[in-house]
Amino acid sequence: MSIEVTINKRSYIVDVAPDTPLLWVLRDVIGLTGTKYGCGIAQCGACTVHVGGDAVRSCITAVGDVAKPVTTIEGLDADGNHPVQRAWRDERVPQCGYCQAGQIMQAAALLAETKNPSDQQISDAMSGNICRCGCYQRIQSAVRTASRGV
Repeated sequence: MSIEVTINKRSYIVDVAPDTPLLWVLRDVIGLTGTKYGCGIAQCGACTVHVGGDAVRSCITAVGDVAKPVTTIEGLDADGNHPVQRAWRDERVPQCGYCQAGQIMQAAALLAETKNPSDQQISDAMSGNICRCGCYQRIQSAVRTASRGV
């Protein structure tokens, strides 16, 4: 079945079943591999993308249910200079880096909604994104830094 989806401001027509997870469309059909597979059950956040500006887990989001534009880590900023991406570099957040695209997308969604979040708001928003390396203090610091630049 042909499904039209807008990803990173570009329209795609994909020939997949409507219940195909958005994650597989992004990675396997379109070739955008920045969004990662982590758990497949929306518990780790590695697959976080924006759909209509909201952070969603693409591993459980059926492409047939996507009616709003999708933004992936590749589309957040063409040059990698979104305030969250800059803060991530400035604070040297990543260790292994596997979860970072999902972390950044979750943080960007938080800051789009809440310009100056409290530490508790940051913790609450980021709590669904797991970092196996335990970079949580640097993540918290980077979100605070990014909030000053958004």
